[in-house]
Amino acid sequence: MGNDSDTAAHAISVRSLWKVYGPKPERIVDSPEANLPRKELERRFGNVVAMRDISFDVAPGEVFIVMGLSGSGKSTLVRCLTRLIEPTSGTVLIGGTDVTAADKQHLLDVRRNRVSMVFQHFGLLPHRTLIDNVAFGLEVRGNDRAQRRDKAAATLELVGLGGMGMYKPHQLSGGQQQRVGLARALATDPEILLFDEPFSALDPLIRRDMQDEVIRLRRDVNKTMVFITHDLSEALRLGDRIAIMRDGEFVQVGTPEEVVTAPADEYVANFVRDVPRSHVVPVDHVMIDPPGHEIAYCSTVASGTKIKDIVGAMARSDLPVNVVDTGGRSVGLVDRSHVLAVIAGEK
Repeated sequence: MGNDSDTAAHAISVRSLWKVYGPKPERIVDSPEANLPRKELERRFGNVVAMRDISFDVAPGEVFIVMGLSGSGKSTLVRCLTRLIEPTSGTVLIGGTDVTAADKQHLLDVRRNRVSMVFQHFGLLPHRTLIDNVAFGLEVRGNDRAQRRDKAAATLELVGLGGMGMYKPHQLSGGQQQRVGLARALATDPEILLFDEPFSALDPLIRRDMQDEVIRLRRDVNKTMVFITHDLSEALRLGDRIAIMRDGEFVQVGTPEEVVTAPADEYVANFVRDVPRSHVVPVDHVMIDPPGHEIAYCSTVASGTKIKDIVGAMARSDLPVNVVDTGGRSVGLVDRSHVLAVIAGEK
């Protein structure tokens, strides 16, 4: 249970994490047998490698997406972070605390006070009101009734369910139930939120509303998030960085822009081939330095704005778009040729 100056600055730091199922799993870690085809490994040794040699860091306040097809290992990974599934080998540090070496009491402290998880299945307690569902983690922690109910009411307000504290879960829609699940995770004021495909069972419109909710909450409460999904559009919309998994390994880790414009291999290229580049490439990618004198422009946008969001302005005017930083200072210009180059896939 120690701190390391290199890892304490990270909200999460994972090194060489493996999960092997079957007899004597430790013998498979870092062995030549780990590279056998899955069916061959299982036939000869009775083992399955669900996750192999995963290493990554998540910065405080970052939204880190892990995506891949079913069976790629992404849900195993998120459960290993708090040892809901015991990793076979490797280390997980949360805020510098070695979770993989933690005893039962320290692990309980991490789960109760530092990390909350939101699952695909809401897991609400049907006989309890919403306010008592949201307050459940605080009850387990030992907070007094008045304190936890006040906190639960405020958290329901935060997720758009203010005034509904006395409802029961069966009175809510699926999207509302997932908001309660999100409120329950937030009520304990964790440092880190882990999402395991939380919206995949929801209808598309409700799903988008919940994505909007995550974006808003990220802005308002600035939590570190690890988000598991198999939906590329969701990953591109929510993530600061995206890790694409295949067969228990990370194939590529990068920003949405990097993953779409510079896929690491054919597998990633096939994943992202239908994504319009203008939806992920920011204006910063193609802007030129502003001139040292006054110049006419058709509109002003913030640094980080996606190309798709300036297409309308470009279509209506021959003038460039002015890009400004958070202080309102001009940092670049984008003209029509730059936009067309992105849309054509040349930039």
